[in-house]
Amino acid sequence: MGTAQQHDRRTAGRRLLSLFSAAAVTFAASVAFVTGAAPAAADPIEKCTPTVGAIVAVDFGPFGGGVVRGCDTTPTTGYELLRDGGFTTVGTQHDGPGFICRIGNSAFNAGKQYPTPAKESCVLTPQATAYWSYWIASPGQASWSYSPLGAMARQPKAGDVEAWVYGGTDVGGTTGRPTFTPDDVRAKGGAPDPSETPTDGPSVPVGKIDVPAAAGWVTQQLHDGSHVVDEGSETPNYFLTTEAAYALAAGGGRSPVLDKVVARLAAGTGEYAYAAGPKEAPDATAAARLALVAEITEGNPRDFGGHDLLGDLVKNVCQSGPAPGCTAKGDFTGVSYGDGQALAVLALLRGGVVPPAEAVTRLTQLVCEDGSVTSILIGPGENCDGDPMTTGLVALVLDEAGGHDATVAKSVAYLKKAQLRSGAFAAFNGSTVGSVPATAYAAQALRALGQVRAADTAVWWLSREQLADGGFGFDEGAEEAGLYATAPAVLAGSNTNLVTLTTKVPEPTKPPTTPPTTTPPPTTTPPPSGEGPDLKKGVAYITSPANLRQGRFYLADGSTTRADFGLTIDGAFALAATGHDNNALRTVVDFLDQGGRDFEARTVHDWTNAGSAHAMGGSMGKAAVLAQVVERDPRDFGGKDLIAGLADAVCTAKSPLPDRSCTDKGAYTYAMSVFGQSLGVIAQVRAGQTKAAEAPIGYLAGLQHPSSGAWPSLIPPTGDADVDSTAMAAMALDLVPGDAHAAAVDKALAWIASRQLKGGGFPGASGTSVNSAALAVQGLSLDAEKYGKQIAKARKFLASQQNADGGFNVAEKGQRGSNVRASTQAVGGATDISFGVLTRSLDGTTPNPLPSSSTTPVIVTPGDSTGSTGGPGIVNTDGPGGGGGSLASTGSQALGLAGAAAALVLAGWGTVVATRHRRTAMGGDL
Repeated sequence: MGTAQQHDRRTAGRRLLSLFSAAAVTFAASVAFVTGAAPAAADPIEKCTPTVGAIVAVDFGPFGGGVVRGCDTTPTTGYELLRDGGFTTVGTQHDGPGFICRIGNSAFNAGKQYPTPAKESCVLTPQATAYWSYWIASPGQASWSYSPLGAMARQPKAGDVEAWVYGGTDVGGTTGRPTFTPDDVRAKGGAPDPSETPTDGPSVPVGKIDVPAAAGWVTQQLHDGSHVVDEGSETPNYFLTTEAAYALAAGGGRSPVLDKVVARLAAGTGEYAYAAGPKEAPDATAAARLALVAEITEGNPRDFGGHDLLGDLVKNVCQSGPAPGCTAKGDFTGVSYGDGQALAVLALLRGGVVPPAEAVTRLTQLVCEDGSVTSILIGPGENCDGDPMTTGLVALVLDEAGGHDATVAKSVAYLKKAQLRSGAFAAFNGSTVGSVPATAYAAQALRALGQVRAADTAVWWLSREQLADGGFGFDEGAEEAGLYATAPAVLAGSNTNLVTLTTKVPEPTKPPTTPPTTTPPPTTTPPPSGEGPDLKKGVAYITSPANLRQGRFYLADGSTTRADFGLTIDGAFALAATGHDNNALRTVVDFLDQGGRDFEARTVHDWTNAGSAHAMGGSMGKAAVLAQVVERDPRDFGGKDLIAGLADAVCTAKSPLPDRSCTDKGAYTYAMSVFGQSLGVIAQVRAGQTKAAEAPIGYLAGLQHPSSGAWPSLIPPTGDADVDSTAMAAMALDLVPGDAHAAAVDKALAWIASRQLKGGGFPGASGTSVNSAALAVQGLSLDAEKYGKQIAKARKFLASQQNADGGFNVAEKGQRGSNVRASTQAVGGATDISFGVLTRSLDGTTPNPLPSSSTTPVIVTPGDSTGSTGGPGIVNTDGPGGGGGSLASTGSQALGLAGAAAALVLAGWGTVVATRHRRTAMGGDL
C-alpha cells in the first residue's frame, strides 16, 4: 500500500467539523418526541428503509425546536433530499439561492425559517461561527462525517442519512458533531437488521482463485526478470516490486524468480528507502516493506542491502507532534498513511523487535468509532472515516501485537457489516462497487481472525473477478489487470497474509499439482510516468461549450443561471498559465472587463461588491490579479479602480460585533481566508503599492505558525495547518521586495514538501486533493531547484487524476468524474507558475464570437444598470394532517457547501467561511 496505484482507495482526511450553539447541545434531553405535519412533497417517513431512499434530519435546537426528519425515496442530490424531504430554504443575496442560509419546516413553528432576518440578513455568506453545516453517514456508520462535497454535488445512496445543524465550525475537528447519532434518525431507527448482512446469509459457493495463474501474471510484469518498471521508464518501481515479491512468495514459495527479485530489491535499498542519504531517517514505509521482504524470504532485515532496517525504524519514532515529519507522538518519521505505520510495526514484530509502545498506540488512534480504520495518519481527535482495506491490515497487525482484543473485535464487526451482499468490499464507506484490493485485504484479516465464512464469501467474489490472463483489475468488472490489485488477491487466494506469509517450507511438503501458467503481458497501457497531465486536453475540457457558457463564464453549481465569477477567473488563470487558447482567454477577459452580464444580468462587480459598503477584499484582489496577468489596467477593470478599492478595504481595527467586516487590523474587509488576504497582497504589490500594503502584508505574515511554517485556512485563524493556504501565502510574501520574508517563505515550502504523500499528492479537505497538489506545485515552484523532485511527483499525481475527457477528479477518492473547478486548478497549477509572476499578453488575439445557438445573449453594456422510531426530540415531516408548504422559490438552486481552500478565494469569498470542508473542488461563488 502507499503508491499512486493504491491511493484511489483512500478517503479524504475530513477535518472540518461544526459547533452547535448551547441550545443545540442540550436539546435532546429537554425536547419530547413529537410527530409533525409534512409538506405535500415529502415522502412518508416509513417509505424510506435501509435499502430504499435516504433520510435527512435538520436540528432546530438553537431556535427552541428539535430534530425534524424527512424522507425522499429517490434522492438525486443532497439538496434535493432536503427539498423533497419537506424543508424550505433561502440562499444569500450575494451567493444566490444555492448557498443555504435559512431552513424551515412546517413541523416546527408553522414553517418559519431560521435563522430569522433579525439574526442573519442573508445578504453575504454567513460567518463561520453561525451557519448551516452539512453532515452525512452511510449505512453502517455509527458517527457523522462532515460532507466533503456540497449538497448539490453529493449523491445520496440507499440507506444514507444526512443532517443539517446550525452553529459554528472548528477546523481542528475536535468539536461540533451533531448531538444525535445517525442511528437515532435512520430509517427504522437504526442500521439494517444484522440478519440481512452478507456474512449472516448469502448462500454462495466457496470460490477458488487460480493462484498459479495469478502468480504467472505477476512474473510477466517483471522487467529483466527482477523488478517492475512504470510504462516508458527504465527506473525500478520499488513499491510494486515489493508487491510482486509478496505475491510470488505466496503463489509459489521460494524460487529462482523470487530470489532474483529479492536481490534486486536489496541492491536498490539505498535508492528506495534511503533517498535522503544513509545517515538520514529512512522512508519508513519503504524500509518496512523491504524488511518484510527479507523476513518473508528468510533473509536478514538487519543487514538488507547493507542497512539495518529494523534498527533504523526504531531510531526514528516521533517523540512529539505535530512537528515536521510527525503528525503525532508515536509516528514513524515521515509516514503519512495508516498502512505505513502498520507495516513498520509489523516489520518490527516479525523481526523479533518489540515495537515502541507509542507506535502501536498510534495504530489504535486510527480506529474510528464504528471500528473502521482511517487510511490517513490523522492526529488524535481529528475526524475519522475509515475503509475496509486499511481496517483489514491494521486489525491483523494489532492482533499480532497483542493486548488489543476489544479493538480488533470492533474492527472485525465493522468488516462484517461493511461486506456487500456480493461478498465484496468497497474501497470506501458508502460505495456499492466492489474493490479487489479492499476485498483481498479484508478477506485476509477475516480468515486470520476466525471469520472463515465471511472470508470464503470474499474469496468467492474475488474468483469471479480474475481475468483470463490471471491478473485482477482494481474494481468490480474491470477488464485490465493491475499489479497492486493482483498481489493482495494472491495472498487472499493462498489463505495467507503479511503477518504469516513465509517461503519457509513446513514438513512434510507437498508439491503443487498445478504448474504456473505462462500468460502474455497485459494489453493495458498505463499513463506515462514522470510526466504531468495533458494540458491541451485539460484546456479543451475547461473551454468546452458544455462548461464555459457562450465561451465567457462558468455557471454556479446546481440548476442555476447565475455565473460563478470566481470560477470564471480560475479558468482565465489556467488559460493564461498554459497559453494553449489565448483567444478563449481574451473572450473571458473582455466579458469581465467590459461589463458582461450573466443570465441574471449580474456583472463581475456584483460579485466583488467593489465600490459598495460590502466591498470584498479577496474578490477585488482576485479580479485585480487577473487584470495584471493579462496586462489590463486593474485601476479600470470592469469600470472599477480595484487598486484604490483594496487600499480602502484595509481594516484599521477589528470591527465590533455584529459587524463582521474586519476580522483584525491589517485584514481586508470581508476577506475571511488566507486566500483572500494573499490575493489582495499580490494585487497591491504587483501594482507597485507595497507601502500601502504594509499592514495587510504584516497581518498575513503574522498568521504563519511559528513552529511548523504553515498557514491556517481561515481568518481569524482556528489552529489548522493547510497546504493550499500555505502555498498561496508563500506566493504572496515571496513577491514582497527585499528579504524580510525570505525565511518565512523557505519554512513554508519545507512544510509543504513534508506533507507530500507517497503517491505524489497532498492532503486536503476532500482527501488526497487535486486542488492541494496543484497549489503545492505552484508554491514549491518558488524554489524549483530544491523541490524539483516533489514537483515532478505532484505533477505525476495530477496526471493520474486526469480523465479521458481531459478534466480532473476532485480527489483521489470519492465521487468520480471530471469537475470544472478541480480542472481549472490542475491545469493552472501543473505549469509550475506562481500567481505572483503569471503573465500572458493578449496582443494579437481576437475574442471568439457569441455562439449562434445561444438563446440568451450576453449583454455587454458598460455602465448600464440594468411519532418517529428515532431518538428523543426527533420529529417526522409526514405526520397526520398532511400539511403543506412548497419550497421557497429561492431555495431551488443549491450550490455545494464544499469548496477547496484553493477554490475558496480563487473561487469566491462565499465558501471561505464554511472553512476547509467547504473546500473540495466543488464550491460556492468565491
